[in-house]
Amino acid sequence: MSKSRLEAFSDGVIAILITIMVFELKAPEGTDLAALMTVVPSALTFVLSFLYLGIYWNNHHHMLQVTHRINGSVLWANLHLLFWLSLFPFVTAWLNRSELSRLPVALYGGVLLFAAIAYSILQSTIIKAERHESKLKQALGSDLKGKISLAAYATGILLAWQFPIAAVVVYTAVALMWFIPDKRIEQISENR
Repeated sequence: MSKSRLEAFSDGVIAILITIMVFELKAPEGTDLAALMTVVPSALTFVLSFLYLGIYWNNHHHMLQVTHRINGSVLWANLHLLFWLSLFPFVTAWLNRSELSRLPVALYGGVLLFAAIAYSILQSTIIKAERHESKLKQALGSDLKGKISLAAYATGILLAWQFPIAAVVVYTAVALMWFIPDKRIEQISENR
């Protein structure tokens, strides 16, 4: 099965999600700096969610670069990931409107956690489909970065109930950790 349709569909879904999120950004009512400052919190939440979608798009692209076998299980695993990513506009909008209330911050973390789990499932499904030929398995190694992310999201969700701002700091730290490019897959891809 060709991976080009999987890539094109995934790229399209992520592009639509980013577009939906940007429609939630509202221009300030006034024309001065004070009016602009009223939209800063929602703009920062948009930036964080945009960054996460960009990270997923980038890593998805790199993962598929070293993937040669796509089967039905991989398609379903990819759709599972896209489901969790499709919730980003909703949780981002709710987080914006809530002024960092506990439940919206925890739910935002929940979507981050389940998207990360879905991504891990997709990686495992691709590795299983490729069997002993998997360059992805070789590149990932123990996937310490992925495991740290899952633990951090769970920590952020727990923090959200008492310290919502601290939870958002944790979510931001994970995004920044992933923002730094992971060279493992690129190196494997170049050595094909």
